Amino acid sequence: MVKPWTRWQDWAEVVLGVVALLSPIWLSVSTAATWTMVVLGVLIAIDGLWSLAAPGTVASEWIQIVLGVLLFISPWVMGYSALTGAAWTSWIIGVLTVIAGVAALPAANAAHQGLAGQH
Repeated sequence: MVKPWTRWQDWAEVVLGVVALLSPIWLSVSTAATWTMVVLGVLIAIDGLWSLAAPGTVASEWIQIVLGVLLFISPWVMGYSALTGAAWTSWIIGVLTVIAGVAALPAANAAHQGLAGQH
């Protein structure tokens, strides 16, 4: 049984979300880039906290993967791919978020199975 607040993947998701959220402070960004990075950063961090608090919630890992993909494609979709710093930050954090979500899936599934066996 996985204890809450212990999975490194979920802590990584929280950190990645906070970095995305705060990165417009030190990057040259447009309004679209700022809002995209702030909103997705907040959602990634909140979902990471949710995963930490409830490690058996498999859906939160899938949500994390979707949020990572959205952050990765956002420079093209939101039109800030020419802003090198903001675009690369979105691409790197997006990929790392997907990797962390995929890495957490087996542990989340195992924790979920453990919860199902306790009923």
